[in-house]
Amino acid sequence: MARNIASSLFTGIATVAVAAAAAISAGNSYADDITIDTMPAVLSAPHMVIKAQVLPATDEWTLQHNRASLPQSGFTAAKAKADYAAARDEVRALNAEDSGAAYFKMPSRATSVMGAPAR
Repeated sequence: MARNIASSLFTGIATVAVAAAAAISAGNSYADDITIDTMPAVLSAPHMVIKAQVLPATDEWTLQHNRASLPQSGFTAAKAKADYAAARDEVRALNAEDSGAAYFKMPSRATSVMGAPAR
């Protein structure tokens, strides 16, 4: 019974959606003429002054040759490898045949509820 109601409801919704799409696309659309602005732009300052204000020190020479040194991080390759190995082992345990049940029963996993204090 519920299956027939769901099927009828889906058919009704689909019919309404198709009818709405047909109604929206049925109207005529007309393109308007191109509007050409005949008044020239008036600048308050010379072009090079405006460019210097908008793009400070970003000319080609600066971008290619005078690069600032990148900030150094304390994150080392050894730390990255250790983090990867730990995450890999955890993912392997969670994707095991028991969906990680044995992993969560391990004594090192003291909390069983997220945010709860250790028991």
